[in-house]
Amino acid sequence: MKTSNHYGIVIAAALLLTSCYHPKVVMHTIIEGNGHGNFTNCHFREITYSNVMSQAQRDSLWAGNNVCWSYPLPECLNTDAFGSTETEIGEGDTVTTTFWCPFETVEEMCEQTPLQLNGVRLRSNAKLDKRFRWFYTEYTFTETFYCVGDTFKLPATDYADKAEISYWFTGRPNLVEGMSGAEASQKLSGMEPKITKWLNDNFFKTGFDFIVAHYDSIANPPVSREQFVELRDSLANYLLSLEEDILVVNSEDALRDFFHSNAYDMFFDDETPCGQAMNQEFSNSLNIFWFNVPYTLTMPGTVIDPGTGTLQPDGTVFYPFTGERLIPQDYVITATSRKMNLWAWIVSVLVILLALGSFIYRRKK
Repeated sequence: MKTSNHYGIVIAAALLLTSCYHPKVVMHTIIEGNGHGNFTNCHFREITYSNVMSQAQRDSLWAGNNVCWSYPLPECLNTDAFGSTETEIGEGDTVTTTFWCPFETVEEMCEQTPLQLNGVRLRSNAKLDKRFRWFYTEYTFTETFYCVGDTFKLPATDYADKAEISYWFTGRPNLVEGMSGAEASQKLSGMEPKITKWLNDNFFKTGFDFIVAHYDSIANPPVSREQFVELRDSLANYLLSLEEDILVVNSEDALRDFFHSNAYDMFFDDETPCGQAMNQEFSNSLNIFWFNVPYTLTMPGTVIDPGTGTLQPDGTVFYPFTGERLIPQDYVITATSRKMNLWAWIVSVLVILLALGSFIYRRKK
C-alpha cells in the first residue's frame, strides 16, 4: 500500500482537527483533591478515553465499576502507572474508561505523566506554591511540558522570527490584537508561506536524507549516491513545481519521471522494510500535529487567575493542549486559587469576642 502522497492531506486534516477540540482523550489534574475513596490531600491525575465499540464487543463486556476495558489505547497514552480504572457504558456504542492515580507530590505526578508522543513519555515539570494569608491560603500550580520542536531537522526560526512562530502555533503573543479583519488577514497571509516553506523543506529533507542513508539498498540506482546528493536542489524544485505542498506530490511517480527509473519505488511501498521505516520517519513529525489532549485542572478553593487557560462554569480550568503548541517552545499550564481558612475566621471571631468581653468585664468591675 502506497501512502506517502497522502501526507499533505493528513497535515491539513490534523491542523483542522486540532482547532476543533473534539478529542477522545482528556487529561484532568486535581490539586489537593479529595473524594477518591480513602485518599485525602493528594494530587490526582485522571485520563478519560472514550471509544465506540461493536455490538459483539458490547455483549462480551461485563459492565461494572473497576472493570478495565481491553480495547487498544490511543498512541498518545501510557497508563501503565495508573492503578485504578473505571469503565462506563454510555448511550449507543460508546464506552468511556477513566484511569486515575493519586500522587503525594506534583513532582511524582510528573514522573508518571501518562501522555506520550512517538512512543516516548512527554517530559514535564511541575511545582505547587502555597502562601498562607491567615484568612485564606493561596495556591499556584504550574506544570511545564517541554518543547518537541527538535523532532524537525530544520528549525522554524530559520524561516520566521520567534514571535511569528509562537503566534502561529500557540496564539501568543497576539500579533493581530487591535487590527481590523482585513489587517489581520493580511498579517496571517504573510506568515503562512513561511510556515509552509518550513514544513516543505523539513519533509523533503526527511525523505531525501533517508534515501541517501539507505542508498546501498537500492538495486541498480540510475545515479551514484554522490550524484544523487548533487541533484538535491533540482529534485526539490521539481517536486514543488508539481504541487505547493510537497507531501501531496505522488513522490513515487515524481522520482520515476525525474530519474527515468523505478529504482526508488521501494521507499514508497509500505510492504518493504525501507518503505515502512521511511513511513515511520514521516509519522514521527505528523504525530505532533495529531496530538490533541485537552487538559483540565481543578484547584483548591476558588480560581482567581486561570493563566493561559479558560475558567469553566464548574470551576475547572481548560487548556487547549496540542502538539503544535510544543513546537516553538515549552507549554506552560498555570493557575492560582484561594481557599478560605475557616478555622482562621473562627479564631479571629473568638479573639474579638474575648477582647470585647474582657473590656466589658473591666468596665463593669
